[in-house]
Amino acid sequence: MKVVIGADHAGFDLKQNLIEYAGELGCEVMDVGTYSRAPVDYPDFAEAVGREIREATGERGILICGSGVGACVAANKIPGIRAGLCHDTYSAHQGVEHDKMNVLVLGGRVIGEALARELVHAYLTAQFSGEERHCRRLEKVAAIEAKYTCGGA
Repeated sequence: MKVVIGADHAGFDLKQNLIEYAGELGCEVMDVGTYSRAPVDYPDFAEAVGREIREATGERGILICGSGVGACVAANKIPGIRAGLCHDTYSAHQGVEHDKMNVLVLGGRVIGEALARELVHAYLTAQFSGEERHCRRLEKVAAIEAKYTCGGA
């Protein structure tokens, strides 16, 4: 699986750890930055991760900022991105299984490395169920998105 990972300065250290971990899980990792602890803006990295997922360069994304909230909000502005802020393993796998989540967002100042690795494992090993009820709900989400993008009301 090809995983795209990005973080702002507050998520830099955790990103470096998770790049190594995703590699241990057999994933090919694409690092879209940041490449240091120097202050940067989280929307730039949310867009970078989201763009690679939208363009199918990567299959799943991981995005990290201080709390995870700002990066999650920014990533979800990109059509086709279903980013979820998860700090528990249930949400990390259920977000994929039921909601076809394609970007896992983490708070680098909220969780530690051990929990982050557990979340990444749960997220990367989960598969969308394809159940009718989940497909129906995803169609409704897509309809909302279409209503507010180009050509919508």
